[in-house]
Amino acid sequence: MMRALELERALATVCAAGPVEVRENGRWLAGLEGLQYEVRNNGETVLLHLWSPQQSLVRRVVEVREQAGAAVVLHVAGPGHARPGKLEILAASQYRQPGRVAREQFRERMRQFLANRFPDETPGPLTTTAALRHSLSGSYTRGMMHRGSDAYAVMGAAPEESAATIDAILTFGLIWLEHSRGRQGRRRIGSLRLFVPTGTGAVLSHRIGALARTHGIELYEYDPASWRVRRVAISDAGNLATWIVPRREVDAALAAAAPSIEPIRRLDPDAIEVAVPAQTQDVSLRFRGLEFARWRMGEIWFGLDDRQKPLTPARWPQLEALVRELQNRRSPLASETKHRLFRAYPERWLETLVAADPSRVDPRLDPRFLYAQVPALSGAARGIIDLLGVTRDGRLAVIELKASEDIHVIAQAIDYWLRVRWHQEQDDFHRYGYFPDVVLQPLPPLLFLVAPGFQFHPTGDVLLGYLTPEIEIVRVGLAENWRRGLRVIFRK
Repeated sequence: MMRALELERALATVCAAGPVEVRENGRWLAGLEGLQYEVRNNGETVLLHLWSPQQSLVRRVVEVREQAGAAVVLHVAGPGHARPGKLEILAASQYRQPGRVAREQFRERMRQFLANRFPDETPGPLTTTAALRHSLSGSYTRGMMHRGSDAYAVMGAAPEESAATIDAILTFGLIWLEHSRGRQGRRRIGSLRLFVPTGTGAVLSHRIGALARTHGIELYEYDPASWRVRRVAISDAGNLATWIVPRREVDAALAAAAPSIEPIRRLDPDAIEVAVPAQTQDVSLRFRGLEFARWRMGEIWFGLDDRQKPLTPARWPQLEALVRELQNRRSPLASETKHRLFRAYPERWLETLVAADPSRVDPRLDPRFLYAQVPALSGAARGIIDLLGVTRDGRLAVIELKASEDIHVIAQAIDYWLRVRWHQEQDDFHRYGYFPDVVLQPLPPLLFLVAPGFQFHPTGDVLLGYLTPEIEIVRVGLAENWRRGLRVIFRK
C-alpha cells in the first residue's frame, strides 16, 4: 500500500530542485504554478492536495508509477472519474515567462466562466497558441461555443495584460471570427464574443460602434476577483477622454514663442517646422518631424532624445552644429539611409510632406487647413499620425499616416474617426476656432489611410469588411521612396 510519508519525501525532493510544473493526463496545469502540497492518510486511502492562489486540486493516489529526483508520476483518481488518470509533478522543463503562465491560468478561468455564463452551450477547446500564418496572437485565449447548429467565436484577455493589448483585442477577435467562419463547414457562426477585465471596455465599446450592426459583436467584462461576467453596452465617444484644444490657445503659444524660435527657424526654414504638442503649452521645433529643440515657459532647450540642455548664447554654435548634422543625415538625398537620424520618427517626417501639400494625397483636400492632434487624446502615444482636414466643398477629412505595416492601423484610425464624428455632431470645431469661414457639411468625415504602397497589412480587407457603410475609406498607397517626395501609386 502506498505510504503517505514515502510520497511526501518524493515530492519534497522534486520541489527542492527548483520550479516545478504539474501535468494531468499530459495537460499542463498553469494554475498550479508555485504550488504547495499536503499528503494525508484517510483510512486505507492516500490523498494528495495541491493548491496555489489560482487553483486547488485533490486526488486519491492509486499508485506511484515513477519516482526519481526530477519527477514523481502517479496514478490518481478524482471525483467523478471512473478510471485512474496520470498526474506528473516534475521539474519545469523550461523557464516560463510570467505572461505565458498568466495566460494559461486565465484560459482555465475563462473555460469556467463561459460554462457558467452560457449553460446551454457547449464550449470547444480554448487555446492561447499563436497562429502567425493567420495573424492570430498568442496574447489572447480564443475558442468556440456551440449550441445545436449554431456557433460563437470567443476571445478573452487576461487581467494581467496591458491596456494596449486589451484595446487591440477587437482587431484579433475579428480576424479569429473570419478565420472560424472559413473552417466551420455547415455550422453557422452567429457572432463574436469578447471578454476583458472590468473597467477596460470603454475604448472597445466605442470602437464596436463603428461596425455594421448585422455582425452582432458582443462585449463582456469579467471581475477578476469573483469571475462574474456582465455584458457591456455599446457607447459613443462621449464616455471617452477626448476634447478640442481651443485654437486661440495654440495660436497664443506660437505667438509667445515666436521671438525666441524665429532665429532657429531661419537656420533652415524649409525643413524646420513648429508644433504645439497636445496637453502642453510648449512649442516643439522639429527637423522634418524629428524634435531637436523645445520652447518652454520662455526658455529653449535643445538636443536629441532625453539629452536636452538649455540654450545660451555660448551654446548657440552647438545648436548650429546639431542642425547641420540633421541637414546631412536627415535629408531626402542622404546616402546613408540606415543611419538612425534618417530612420527616426518616419511618421512625423511623412506628416511634414503631407502638411506641405495635402492635395497630393487627394485633390479634394483643401491645402489651407490641416490640423494635427485635433481632437486631443489621453493615454499613451499612438503609432500613427492623426491629421484633420477638410475638402474644398466643406466635408471633414480624417487622414491617418503610417510608414510601416501595422495590423492595428485600421482599429486606431476608426477610433479617431469616431471621436471626430462625435465632436462634429456637437459643432465643436467651429466653437473652438477651427476651419474659419468654412461651412462644414453634416456628412460623416472621409477617412484617408495613407501608407507606402506595400505596407498595408494583409488583414486590412478583412477588418474593413466589418465596418459600417457610413465610414467612407480611401486607401492611398505611396511610393516606397516617399522621403524624396510624395508620389501616389494607387488610390482605392
